Formats: sequence, structure tokens, C-alpha cells
Amino acid sequence: MEAVRVFLRSFGCSTNLADGEVMAGCLAKAGFKLVDKVVNADIVVYNTCAVKGPTENRMIDMLKRVPKGKKLLVVGCLPLINFDRLYREVCFDGVAGPALGEKIIDIVNEVLRGEKVVALENADMAKPSLNLPRIRVNHVVSIIPINYGCLGSCAYCCVVFARGRLRSYSIKEIVERVKADLADGVREFWLTSQDTACYGRDIGTNLAELIEEVCAVNGDFKVRVGMMTPNMAMGILENLIGAYKNEKVFKFVHLPVQSGDDRVLEKMRRFYTVADFKGIVDAFREAFPRMTIATDFICGFPGEDEKAFEKTMQLMEDIKPDIVNISKFFARPRTPAAVMRDAVPFPEIKRRSTLLSSLAMKIALERNREWVGWKGEVLVDEYGKVLGSWMGRNFAYKPIAVKSAENLLGKVVHVKIHDASSTHLKGSLSD
Repeated sequence: MEAVRVFLRSFGCSTNLADGEVMAGCLAKAGFKLVDKVVNADIVVYNTCAVKGPTENRMIDMLKRVPKGKKLLVVGCLPLINFDRLYREVCFDGVAGPALGEKIIDIVNEVLRGEKVVALENADMAKPSLNLPRIRVNHVVSIIPINYGCLGSCAYCCVVFARGRLRSYSIKEIVERVKADLADGVREFWLTSQDTACYGRDIGTNLAELIEEVCAVNGDFKVRVGMMTPNMAMGILENLIGAYKNEKVFKFVHLPVQSGDDRVLEKMRRFYTVADFKGIVDAFREAFPRMTIATDFICGFPGEDEKAFEKTMQLMEDIKPDIVNISKFFARPRTPAAVMRDAVPFPEIKRRSTLLSSLAMKIALERNREWVGWKGEVLVDEYGKVLGSWMGRNFAYKPIAVKSAENLLGKVVHVKIHDASSTHLKGSLSD
């Protein structure tokens, strides 16, 4: 009997990508055949994201385009964030939440039997074993969810409806996963979650202790620490910086600030001030002068007047982040921000977003140009966009493009930087 063919694709954050790798691994182990085109599949599984309004719109449009005759299973965050819209607009055979793990096997089988599956009960408490099989998208990189959920109550965030409250894996579980992946050829680990800084608060440990234990594993590898909320990072800052001193840790920190105005931050329920955020950035840069700082801003949150926006522009000038993710505010269903007054007109949100993006690109180019002439080791962790090119990362997680006819994936090479753009550095192999 021919194996059932499954097309599975994941969208969104690195945690969702990790969930998708595990689902693929479980399905393959159960005897399903994974295919890379929708047209070749018996059942289509889309592991969705709906963190922003435009993202949700893209997901819905994509789901509507699944060819008739194909079974459609919608999993991930969208079913829990906006089930009503999904039910209204998409003809699906089944829905389920995120972090399904091996449960995906039973759900797929139920759909194939012709059942209409709605598996959303307690989905926001899912926490699959870290020992499950996985098919990594990039065999050099292992994405490890260190916890699901968070401790925040941000006024604009709908992800809490999908991911729930904090559930941390033990340090032992994570370290065992690292050891297993190292034996399988992994060279780079992403410790990821909705908020890595709140890791362990439910089980009596913290992110700094986790980083130290992961780095104590024997082997030649690098660690990238994922997004951390500033107020959660503040409580462990000294120990966190101490843990970052290990040479295995990329000198990269992602601290979403969201606004440069304290009044707006209070409305957002972010529980820190601009001064707090600056203090964290200053502490990291004092310890690591060539630290890569990534941050996020939301343009046009309700009540953000022109003065508040100017403060956001000034904050960006002051901290000069290497990477900036800018989001236009879109009210998400069931969030406190959806019913707030003092909405900013959308044309004004677009104007502010354009100004902020332009400044971010200018600063990113300035920051990257400071690396021209640098020589050092680079771990090649991606294929380049053109044939014969490769993308690697140096100690500060700076993306560096190099050319070589040799297969460099997973190798550490010596590189000299000769040019820079706002998004990456360009280098050549050196002795």
C-alpha cells in the first residue's frame, strides 16, 4: 500500500518552525511520505502564524488557494487567535493548535478517515517532549524551544491566546537535546521561546543558568539566545552577562523595546521604562563593545502622539541598534488594545513607519560599515542566495556573505570583510 503523502509548511517565529520540524519528524517516523509540493499531497498541513493583522490576511489567502480535493489541516497559532474568521472564510478538514508533537499523527489520521477535527481544547498548555524525532530545515542549526508561553500581559499581543502561560523545560531535558543534536552534526543552537528571559521562573531556575549548562557540553558549537523582554532580563542581568562571556555564545541580544515613550509603554503594559531599556543595552555593550543589538518598535499604538513618536526616533538615534523590526499597529482580536481610544489614523501610522524604517536602515548601514576590514572566524550556517555563495555568522552573529566553489555549510572559515550593506556584510576567504 502506497504511503499517504503530506505537504507540511510552517510560518512565523522560530518556535513555530521548531514545532514544524517535530511534526515532520513524527509523521515521517509513522510512515507518511513528506512531499515538497501541494499538488503532490493527499493532505496539506499549514502550521500558521497570526501575530499581526497582515500576517493573518496572508495566511487566510493562502489557505483559500489550497486546491479542491486536497485534505486541509490548519494548525499553529491562527486557529486559536481567530477561529471565527478561519471558520467563516476557509474550507478546512481539521484545525489544531501549536506545539502538537506526536499528536499530529492521530489528527492527520482522523482527517484522512473523513472526520472534521477541531482539536483546540487545552492547546495553549501543549508541551511536547524534546526527545521526539525531527526533520531539521537546516541540518547545521537546531532550534530548541526552551519554554512555551510567557509571563507577559502586553495590551497588543494575541499570541498569549495561542501559546498560553509559561511552561519551561528542565535544563536536563534541553542539555540532552543539545547532546543528541551535536552527535547528529549540528553546529549552531537557537534557544528560542516567546520570551527567553522568563525561562525557568516556573521551575526554580533562569536563562543564565541554562546558558551556562548548555555551554558546558563538550563540542564545537555556537549558541544564539532568542528574544527577551527587557523587564524579565533586568532581574538576571548580571548573571546573564556573565553567561554571555562564554565564547560559544553569539554576542547577539534581541530586546524588543516597542516605544521610546514611557507613557506609551505603560499603555502597552510593558513594565519597564525607556531608561531601563537603555540600561540593559549599555550594560551589554560595556561588557561586549561589538555586541549586536536587535530591537522591535510598534508604530501608531493608540495614544502615540507626535511627541511620543519623536521620542521613539530619538531612542533609535541614541542606542543605534544593528537590527530593527518595525510593525505598524493593527488591533488584534480580543486584546485590550483593540478597544483603546485615541487611535492613530492609518495614513499617519504608515508615515511614521516609513520615517522609522528609513532611520533604521541608515543606522544599520553605519553600524555594518564599522566592520569593514575585520578579519576572523565565521561559522557558515546557510546557503547563499546565488549559486556559489554562502552565508555565515561571526562571533557577533553578523551575517557575512562569501563566495566559494567548495561546500562550506557547517564549516568554520577565516574571512576578511571588504564591504557592507544595511542587511549584511560581504567578505572573502582569507588565511
